[in-house]
Amino acid sequence: MAKKKRVPQPKPLRPIDKHFLQYAAYHQHPTNVIIHWICIPLIAFALLGLVWSVPLQFDFLGKYKGYFNLASILIGAVMYYYIRLSPLLSYGMFLAIVLFSYFIVQLEYWEKAGGLAMWMVCLILLAVGWLSQWIGYKFEGKRPSFFTELKFLLIGPLWWWSKVFKKVNIKY
Repeated sequence: MAKKKRVPQPKPLRPIDKHFLQYAAYHQHPTNVIIHWICIPLIAFALLGLVWSVPLQFDFLGKYKGYFNLASILIGAVMYYYIRLSPLLSYGMFLAIVLFSYFIVQLEYWEKAGGLAMWMVCLILLAVGWLSQWIGYKFEGKRPSFFTELKFLLIGPLWWWSKVFKKVNIKY
């Protein structure tokens, strides 16, 4: 009796892998990939800064109300989504959010010292980032991925971190 050879079954794709496959379909052209590599963090920073600048106070927190704003809620919700998709990649995003928060606070200090308003700096960075990505999509010959599904605005930063993790041989 001959032994039957076992054909290895492919592992089912995790939700994060499915998202990355969909996202990658819009990011094939090398120029577009390079532009996104630069602009995804820029846009994520700018969006966080703009949400941070919304003048919403939580008076019920008493003396701690100055430490929380609308961005705090956004960060909590986004981090929950990221942890559900990939705990390891969410650590990268947490690091990015900590760095972004530091620089946003520095922009607030600069504004208080007479510099440009923090929200204005973030709006300019957002415009530069979006315009650059539109140029990248022209190379790609496709519409931006978030036109298909809005979730790709959140998937982009994780996609960026997945590339970083792959370069340093970390499996997520």
